[in-house]
Amino acid sequence: MDDESDARFLLRYEFERAGYEVSEAEHGLAALTSILESAPDVVVTDMMMPVMDGVELIRWLRADPRTADIPIFCVSGNHDLAIGADIALDKYGDLSDLIPMTQALLDKGHETR
Repeated sequence: MDDESDARFLLRYEFERAGYEVSEAEHGLAALTSILESAPDVVVTDMMMPVMDGVELIRWLRADPRTADIPIFCVSGNHDLAIGADIALDKYGDLSDLIPMTQALLDKGHETR
């Protein structure tokens, strides 16, 4: 989830190129609605978004037993806000670790389930 369409495009491109199926949302409230309808394997979110920011989205996800264990990957320009996320990566930096870090999150989740 990201309010910047260019950032969503880049993330979608990287994930689809690696073989992942991607759903996207422009803000946290739209993401929360989508997640509650069909739980994803991992959530990738920005922290600064309109309507509902990433901080509030993560709080909702962690508080709901249906979504509390979904791995959350924060891709943001402000890591200080990534409280509750499993991993944070600089949105404006090198994204070469994006896919390996996501796969590690998914692997870790499968080990504990």
